[in-house]
Amino acid sequence: MSKKNLEICLSPAIFNKYENKDAIVVVIDVLRASSAICTAFSNGALKIIPVAEIHEAEEFKKKGYLVAAERDGYVLDFADFGNSPFNFTREKVEGKTIVYSTTNGTRIIDMASSSYMTIIGTFINISAITEWLSMQDRNVILFCAGWKDKINLEDTICAGAIAKRLLESSLFTTICDSVYAAIDLWQMASLNPLSYIEKAAQRSRLRDKGLDNCIEYCMTFDLTGSIPFIENGILKDMSG
Repeated sequence: MSKKNLEICLSPAIFNKYENKDAIVVVIDVLRASSAICTAFSNGALKIIPVAEIHEAEEFKKKGYLVAAERDGYVLDFADFGNSPFNFTREKVEGKTIVYSTTNGTRIIDMASSSYMTIIGTFINISAITEWLSMQDRNVILFCAGWKDKINLEDTICAGAIAKRLLESSLFTTICDSVYAAIDLWQMASLNPLSYIEKAAQRSRLRDKGLDNCIEYCMTFDLTGSIPFIENGILKDMSG
């Protein structure tokens, strides 16, 4: 098997520069969409239907679906709950299909859908996804959700942590400056990730809204072996 190419896209605004129909894309939205999706499957969710637009989520709600939907951190008035991973308890989601719409995460899932395969990655499933990616004979793009087309720290350092593991496997190669930048940033952050993430704008946004109780959870390695992937527009868990 020849070495596979690894790239990191740090913002949705430039994804068209990386788009590759033959690559596996890993969607990374650490605070909080990726972490919530992985948690939902870890707690027995059957399927997740990601929708980018509010009106789509409203239509699903009218049809009786369980809906998790937020914008800028706030739960939408028609939704059952927002996108904190702590909302996706086993009691609420086991055996259920959930409609899911967030500020950034579901938008980039849709953007990545033209790739060979789209999976969801974050700190809480980092070992599961890196081991799985290493076994695939495909180039990989780590796609950071960022914040409204801007780069953010939490997704960048997570991408750096994933990239470091993939390159250390000796199965991947890269000539992508974003990969090296993200790895360098992760190596700085890895000394104390929770302290480092205090710099992140999204950490401040969540604190200001009283939504920051899940930060430590979202920054913890290997809480689940879930590997969510998109099939025909629906998220499923290949580990389940």
